[in-house]
Amino acid sequence: MHRILDRALRGEPLSAADGYALVDAQGADLAAVVQAAEALNLYARPERRVTYSRKIFLPLTNLCRDRCGYCVFVKGPTQQGAHTMTPDEVLRVAREGARLGCKEALFSLGDHPEWRHPEFADTLQALGGYGSTPEYVAAMCRLVLEETGLLPHTNCGTLSVEEFEMLAPWNASMGIMLESSSPRLFERGGPHWGATSKAPDLRVQTLENAAKLGMAMTTGILIGIGETLRERVDSLLLIRDVQERCGNIQEVIIQNFRAKPDTSMRHADEPDTTDMLRTQAVARLLLGARMNIQSPPNLNADDYHGYLRAGINDWGGVSPLTKDFINPEAAWPAVGRLRGKTADAGYELRERLALYPEYITGDRCRVSAPIRQRLDTLSDDEGLVKAELENM
Repeated sequence: MHRILDRALRGEPLSAADGYALVDAQGADLAAVVQAAEALNLYARPERRVTYSRKIFLPLTNLCRDRCGYCVFVKGPTQQGAHTMTPDEVLRVAREGARLGCKEALFSLGDHPEWRHPEFADTLQALGGYGSTPEYVAAMCRLVLEETGLLPHTNCGTLSVEEFEMLAPWNASMGIMLESSSPRLFERGGPHWGATSKAPDLRVQTLENAAKLGMAMTTGILIGIGETLRERVDSLLLIRDVQERCGNIQEVIIQNFRAKPDTSMRHADEPDTTDMLRTQAVARLLLGARMNIQSPPNLNADDYHGYLRAGINDWGGVSPLTKDFINPEAAWPAVGRLRGKTADAGYELRERLALYPEYITGDRCRVSAPIRQRLDTLSDDEGLVKAELENM
């Protein structure tokens, strides 16, 4: 174990066998894994800084072509709660978010709902003659950027190069969760049974398509949905492989499953804090010192501050206005409380934009002129939000 940790701390790439040994660690060995992960993070970030993004959450449509065993966000067209936001609704929320000092507009929605629900094509036409969901998303991203100055970040599932070409000019960054590379999850009765877009090869292809246009991407894994510990390692190594080939993954999320009523996984066990610490630490050691690793604080309200000792360096988006529509039962912490918890763990909280600082100040990814102009207006020399604009 200590030989593996020594190699990780020297920056040497770890093998799958190394990852399996790390994730299987118990007792004193697990404590050493967690300690090494924090040390590796601090090697790249000796200033002990943790970031977050002040955002609004725009659930553009909760229709989707897929059905996952843990999801309460997605609705059918005739189901109570089914909704697609109009441009007026989008602008109303975005303007209020800008007033409250938000800098990011997170667009989240189902994957190509018109492919499952032909009637959604009529909805897109009625909204303004749009021929596809990505076309409507691109128009709403442009609307928000031009009218409010909020920087869009879009999660809308699998995308072709042509669809990225529509979206890229109006997004600072985008995202698609890998969730898991395990084929077992697609077996009958599994969480991804019938969820076509969750196929790992399609998700990897989307990351690769984004790289062709220089788009910075967020991805990550969802733990506790039926995968084994070693399958988590396989998923992290797949993400590492994409990053080594493409170089456009700006952030990896380690997110814990939350059981919800009215889903097939409502009685499934949720990952506890120790399980999260184990996975965060292994992610840090496998992905290296400089990868941004995030875990959302609202999904473990009592113990999230402990995550910092496992090597994460970001809390993700936190909203003073909109709820987490994917996990509606889990309220965001107030920024003041988040700052206090972060300080108690020995770290400084700083606000970032939808694009991470090193992508703003460097040339690792490309952005359009309108996005660049807004980034320059909001960011300081380090690529973080200017001090005078924080918490406005």
